[in-house]
Amino acid sequence: MNVSTPALARAQSLPPLVLVHGAWGGAWIWRRVLGPLRAAGHEVHAVTLTGDGERAHLRRPDITLDDHVRDVLALIDAEELRDIVLVGHSYGGMVVTGAADALLARGDGRLRHLVYVDAMVPVPGEGWGTGHPPEIVEARLAAARANDGALPPPDPDGFGLQAEDRDWVMRRQVPHPFAMYRVPLHFDGERWARVPRTFIDCTSPAYPTIDAMRRRVREQPGWTIHELATGHCPMVSEPQALVPLLLAAAAAGHTGR
Repeated sequence: MNVSTPALARAQSLPPLVLVHGAWGGAWIWRRVLGPLRAAGHEVHAVTLTGDGERAHLRRPDITLDDHVRDVLALIDAEELRDIVLVGHSYGGMVVTGAADALLARGDGRLRHLVYVDAMVPVPGEGWGTGHPPEIVEARLAAARANDGALPPPDPDGFGLQAEDRDWVMRRQVPHPFAMYRVPLHFDGERWARVPRTFIDCTSPAYPTIDAMRRRVREQPGWTIHELATGHCPMVSEPQALVPLLLAAAAAGHTGR
């Protein structure tokens, strides 16, 4: 059978998107954007990090950020993806930064664009919890110590989710591996800064642990910044607004060096 259709040819010509969830999540959290992104012609992959989502049965106290970076790289390699738009939400910003550094070190031009969806944007040597207010750090560390090294999920109303959206997320969240919270991420900041980057700032309500990142991206050169008047999980609360921003990032220029 000849499967070389115009739609298939278009899909093969557009950059693939790799979506990385944040703490307590899984690939499931992207469900409402997958169809529209694929309908626009993109190949789309949503990663579930080890110990989260449907991989919660693999959770153990010693899971590291390196493990989560390897989850993303393993998918990219298994699917033989090129010209990638790498998207991270919340804690997933740490993961996509580490994955981007590994891809850039290969020097094979695989990376097209980085998108941080209300996400952590580390500088070299910074950990996930480095910029968090002291009271949040202490509360999270205490909660993880009391739960075998995993951070219990919060009420999604703190993400600005209400009614059915809140209940949908509440049912699916799982405790998140927490060994990496204060562990620094080392990467080549100059090389990373040459990659086109987008930050999607969710402002209503603004999630407190992202406040330092909001300021940072406005002080660093090279960012495209979009504001969305929604809470911390726009793929749930405003998927119809998030999709065009992801498509715009996919349409932006390629660097990969």
